[in-house]
Amino acid sequence: MGCLVLDLFEQELKKETLFRDRNVLSPHYVPDHLPHREKEINRIMKILAPALSQKHPSNLFIYGSTGTGKTATTKYVLKKLIEVREKYGAKVDSVYLNCRTYNTKYQVMLKLAQLAAPEENLMGYAFSHLYEKFTNYVNSKRVIFIAALDEIDKVKDLDELLYSLTRANDILESGHVCIIGISNRVTFKQKLDPRSKSTLCQEEMIFPPYNAEQLKAILLERCKEGLKEKTYTESAVALAAAFAARESGDARYALRLILKAGELADEESKKVVEEYVKKARAAVEEDVVVELINTLPQHQAIVLYGIALLSGKDGKYKRLAEEPPGKDRVLFSGEVYEEYKDLCKRWGLQPRSARWFREYLNELEMMGLITTMISGKGVRGNTRLIKMAFPKEKIIGALEKKLH
Repeated sequence: MGCLVLDLFEQELKKETLFRDRNVLSPHYVPDHLPHREKEINRIMKILAPALSQKHPSNLFIYGSTGTGKTATTKYVLKKLIEVREKYGAKVDSVYLNCRTYNTKYQVMLKLAQLAAPEENLMGYAFSHLYEKFTNYVNSKRVIFIAALDEIDKVKDLDELLYSLTRANDILESGHVCIIGISNRVTFKQKLDPRSKSTLCQEEMIFPPYNAEQLKAILLERCKEGLKEKTYTESAVALAAAFAARESGDARYALRLILKAGELADEESKKVVEEYVKKARAAVEEDVVVELINTLPQHQAIVLYGIALLSGKDGKYKRLAEEPPGKDRVLFSGEVYEEYKDLCKRWGLQPRSARWFREYLNELEMMGLITTMISGKGVRGNTRLIKMAFPKEKIIGALEKKLH
């Protein structure tokens, strides 16, 4: 058995592959050149540049839907900032944290304190002790510290974290703490305490979605690095770009399509052509839906679960006349809100207000999980109509694993 496993590994090592470097096709790879984000790079650099001469840069909040280059651009600028720091000996430091992992004020502060005192074991210490370690470091080193918090809306006690980080600047005799907040949700700042909004949101940027031509240019650059010469066609790349452009201009989705198409073609020792991109689309869409669902906050997930449950059955509300029989139902926002409240009560949870419910719908639509439209006059007044964007069976299956 051992020899057989070893043989398989050796076969894989010796196998001809069309990949030059798979990592280049990963959405997490940050290339040396970011096409069609030059304007955004220049603006972030201008905002952070004062830090290199010990001046206080403004806080920056960056918004935009998934795959618009927010993370890659921020990481790219921070990398360039550190390169300049090394060259000129500037007193600047930075950290990038994904708040899907560091999702409480304690976890964020623990990471900051560990950077300040890497030789100490700080796990288990009180928040106040971690805070003191971090602020002492900034103060004693007289450093401008830039904390980039990606998916910042995932932090459960966010207002308390932001209050602590901004309060640090009131007590520091030297140095300064600057925050870069990154969020997929343009409406994110509405959830902040008014005091946080007034002190934090000094500079704001919205990253627009990529169009098909821009996505094609991005993919072609990655393919040149990631795939061997003559192992892909430009028409296949253009098709992947077109598919991604329909998915809110998501560059991550485009890269996943090309990577999956490359894997499928690699298994058959062929080049990446349109056929493999089409096959990759089905596999990637399912992965993306499950991934999105797993990141949903609890109440958003319950709203989506309610929509999926109602989509395939008759409810208290009359079906719309133009709906074809046997298809998923177009739902009224009122019946979805009632279903959401019923599900919350069934699971012993306190339902959120109608205002929060409307916000959940906005965010689910922005992620492409549902579509909505205003009914117009004559259909129960001007009400909001809701429809699933994916087959309800897939959504229900993924949500039941998450919620139960």
